[in-house]
Amino acid sequence: MKNVLVGGQYGDEGKGKIISYLAIKDNPEVIARGGVGPNAGHEVHYKGKRYPMRMLSCGFVNEKARILTGAGVVVNPDVFLKEIELIHGNPKRCGVDFRATWLTKEHIERDGSQTPGAIGSTKTGCGPAVMDRAGRVAKTVAECPELKPYLADVVKEVHHAKNVLVEGSQGFMLSVLYGTYPFVTSKDVSASSIAADVGLGPKDIDGVIMVIKSYTTRVGGGPFHGEQSREEAGKVGMQEYGTVTGRPRRTSFELHWDDLKLAATINSATQIALTKIDVKFPGNAGVRKYGELTGEARKFVEEIEHKLGIPVALIGTGPDSEDIIDRREKVL
Repeated sequence: MKNVLVGGQYGDEGKGKIISYLAIKDNPEVIARGGVGPNAGHEVHYKGKRYPMRMLSCGFVNEKARILTGAGVVVNPDVFLKEIELIHGNPKRCGVDFRATWLTKEHIERDGSQTPGAIGSTKTGCGPAVMDRAGRVAKTVAECPELKPYLADVVKEVHHAKNVLVEGSQGFMLSVLYGTYPFVTSKDVSASSIAADVGLGPKDIDGVIMVIKSYTTRVGGGPFHGEQSREEAGKVGMQEYGTVTGRPRRTSFELHWDDLKLAATINSATQIALTKIDVKFPGNAGVRKYGELTGEARKFVEEIEHKLGIPVALIGTGPDSEDIIDRREKVL
């Protein structure tokens, strides 16, 4: 079984929470991260501790799984090694594909001086690193002495393993191809690209989990309909801040249906993971059985399934990895 998890909105959908739950519940042999690079932070709350991850998969909560970073990811060695230390990792447990692009300090400097401010870049150097890779002038991590113990052939590992979970980064509406261009990230982040980032082809994928939040947020510039003020968002507990930059997220109380339908189509989504229903509908915090959700919350879930034509298989009801309603046996 090889499943890919992607974001269906503008990032910040709660992918880290869902990945960490699946890592424990489904016990995959390999959990590999695709996507752009350290400009995307996925946050995990596990056993009372917060883990903001930018290079390693949030599946690290499964101590038996092999945690890999794919060739399609641009890698900042400093961030990678700090996260290895944070999770008490080692080369036996963690690896990075030797083909991945080495993100250097020069890339970060260029990002700070060259990227237009209106785009809302995280200034982490990812865009320039992707540009250098396309221009055939980037170094690979195979040339980085500090990463030599962690070099791996991720392609071989994901094809050898029977149970693989692939973690995408960013969100579909930030895809350089299909998002709100030019207010987008530096590469495509749809499921097909995320799979390719770790060496999987279309026939290798058994399912695509698209994560959406019960409301909509984005960081940085670009169009964003239904936007509320920070004050209004704060009143209902929906004012959030970016994991990487700490910038306040822009908030819309609604789901943007046309965007979600496009995302579901291009990602070939087979199931929806819905997060923060406890924020959207107070009174549902920590609920772990579907029948115990409030009627208003269940009606909302049914509306999503009706409009998208895809089952809502996982529902997040709190920040902890285990605050999940798992409906997969009943709806898939």
